[in-house]
Amino acid sequence: MAQPRALIVDDEPDLCELLAITLGRMGLATTVAATLHAARAALAASSFDLCLTDMRLPDGSGLDLVQLIQQRYAALPVAVITAHGSMEAAIQALKAGAFDFVNKPVDLHNLRKLVAQAVTLAGPAPLGAVHAPLIGRSPHMERLHETITKLSRSQAPVHISGESGTGKELVARLIHAQSPRASQPFVPVNCGAIAPDLIESELFGHIRGSFTGAIGDKMGLFEAADGGSLFLDEVAELPLALQVKLLRAVQEKRIRRVGAAHEQPIDCRILSATHKDLASMVGAGVFRQDLYYRINVIEVKVSPLRERSEDIAPLTEYFLTRIGQAAGAAAPPLSLPARAALQAYRFPGNVRELENILERACALCDTGTIEVADLLLPSLPVAAGPPAGELQPWLDELERQRILEALGQTRWNKTRAAKLLGISFRALRYRLERLGLS
Repeated sequence: MAQPRALIVDDEPDLCELLAITLGRMGLATTVAATLHAARAALAASSFDLCLTDMRLPDGSGLDLVQLIQQRYAALPVAVITAHGSMEAAIQALKAGAFDFVNKPVDLHNLRKLVAQAVTLAGPAPLGAVHAPLIGRSPHMERLHETITKLSRSQAPVHISGESGTGKELVARLIHAQSPRASQPFVPVNCGAIAPDLIESELFGHIRGSFTGAIGDKMGLFEAADGGSLFLDEVAELPLALQVKLLRAVQEKRIRRVGAAHEQPIDCRILSATHKDLASMVGAGVFRQDLYYRINVIEVKVSPLRERSEDIAPLTEYFLTRIGQAAGAAAPPLSLPARAALQAYRFPGNVRELENILERACALCDTGTIEVADLLLPSLPVAAGPPAGELQPWLDELERQRILEALGQTRWNKTRAAKLLGISFRALRYRLERLGLS
């Protein structure tokens, strides 16, 4: 196997020598460039497995080099070396596509970890353990898959936004599973499910005697995720006092156990999610702006199911297969009317609601085929009035819901449904075709 090669871009000879020695002991061959111009020439002449660049170069910025590598050598992981405390520069680099960053003075222990992770990106993508695949064939899902693959090659904090039930934790698990950290822990924590007086201890750990009931030392979730990824679900629920400590952990990569005298280094990638609008919470003063910018270096939005109806059919097949496997027998199929009803439903609870509806329908079905009545789709109230300029879509939705309700009551008997609605069979058939329910 060819020896991995690293490009070091810095105009400080002593630092370049230190980096070359450290990487050489790790089995990497190194090439040194003192300027942006020399780095461009080296990249054009040879292939590399890693690039380390200072942010300040005599003839330009390391950010320019990051952007060049993203454009022309997208498979090459690049890490930036920043002055201590220059977090804004580091965030700029991460947004531009940098794999990670290192603060000066360089901590060799952290550097070795970074290099080991970066070099693994040159090999085949790791296969981590993911409980479920990301199902869907809509354009949104295709873009989401591409985004996950790209983010897996970075160490930047990622914030995943979307409504409840859209699969935000699954996205986080996939980012972790395809990353160099895949063999290390993925630690999920629901910030809204932990009592406020316990959450600091849960995240950072504590030492014996630090508070009443602390009868021994305890490792926190940050330490449990060391080397891997920490997923902070419903991060918007964190109290303001704890947001300050989380900010330091994200920014300085150091934590302090409750009651401890000293901090300790920590190496975990921060992935977060919430169904709330963090930007609005910042404006309202209930979420710290500086923490928002630190955890939201890259944002991934997961669309609600109603905006990607093409995914309902493949998701339905996936869940029915899984339900059947769990039961030890094939799940009953859906009738065509039942499929049409699911396709027309708005799914306020998103993918999670679809799964629950199908599990309930399989349990209730006693005819060998799941019918509309087995789905027990709720009749959701329609808004009191249409938005300005959107009368027809509002009327169509009102009509669709009423027709589906009537069809559900008559087990999709169109003749009886038309009578229940007070219209002719022909009129019902026309409306079914117009609304895409036929």
